[in-house]
Amino acid sequence: MSSTDSHLETLQWPGCAVEGYLVMIDQTMLPGEIKQIECRDVETVWEAIKMLRVRGAPAIGIAAAYGYVIGLQSADPHDDEAYFATASQTRDHLAASRPTAVNLFWALDRMHQLCLSLRGELTPSEITARMLDEARAIHLEDREMCRAIGKFGAELLGDEVQGVLTHCNAGGLATAEYGTALSVFFTAQDQGRSFHVFVDETRPLLQGARLTAWELLQRGIDATLICDSMAAQVMKEGKIQAVVTGADRIAANGDAANKIGTYSVAVLARAHGIPFYIAAPSSTFDLSLQSGDEIPIEERQAEEITHGFGRQTAPHGIQVYNPAFDVTPADLIEAIITEKGIIQPVHRNNIQHVLQVT
Repeated sequence: MSSTDSHLETLQWPGCAVEGYLVMIDQTMLPGEIKQIECRDVETVWEAIKMLRVRGAPAIGIAAAYGYVIGLQSADPHDDEAYFATASQTRDHLAASRPTAVNLFWALDRMHQLCLSLRGELTPSEITARMLDEARAIHLEDREMCRAIGKFGAELLGDEVQGVLTHCNAGGLATAEYGTALSVFFTAQDQGRSFHVFVDETRPLLQGARLTAWELLQRGIDATLICDSMAAQVMKEGKIQAVVTGADRIAANGDAANKIGTYSVAVLARAHGIPFYIAAPSSTFDLSLQSGDEIPIEERQAEEITHGFGRQTAPHGIQVYNPAFDVTPADLIEAIITEKGIIQPVHRNNIQHVLQVT
């Protein structure tokens, strides 16, 4: 969320007690209604991730970390075997909620490895308390990463950039605070810069129209909503000098998965000589994958296209293909903006150098 809406954080754990619970904004209700959900069991967290009540790779990871703690709350603290069995079951169940955003698996693995490492050193009750501290650390780290991404990214938006385009939502709703792609805009605004943001509505679930447009209006940034199919015309008219999006998983060679339609925007940007930037934290990189060909692409229900938001817009019986993500090849990406610096040009060696990977 923006600094003006800090009382409405995307994800919260009220109080400090380990007996607490996760509270999140139900993003499926925006922009018409701001509704918060209380997650007091693992199944509610799983459903929230699956049904996009919480979405955006960093926010999914944070939610999963807190969900892991909620799972441990139900474990028997007097039976080590049962306690750690519950821990493993919680990790596996939450990991099955969505396949593409790597932050989900990164956060769950981090939580589970720490949990296992404490076996024999602390009691189960003490481990649960320690795991809440770790979930809070993941939450805080993401907030700090977002601010750093914004600082580095704002440097790429020179005075000649009067119009930018973004796709889907990579703002405070998708992260712990400022966002990734939107952090670039928010930081530039903090620096006194003025520019205009064109927002792809992002079909079929309209994350750009429902979420990004709402966040930009909350911040008082000049913004115009366009249909996805209008991007080429707006570029041709010279209204856009840069494109900035987020990412859900980035392979070792720089190929990046993001919301469906991002690849099309990158191709259009290249055709019009416009730099295409991706803003993402280091936790979004999956260096175990050599290229984007190995990134699993989630396919969602046909009804999201045939009955979008409850209204039938296609005939019964029509076949539907609904991939939720696509992969933009590294050679179409001008730079990747991370909390550790800017990766430019985008290739394997530069990625390893900036991320400080050996």
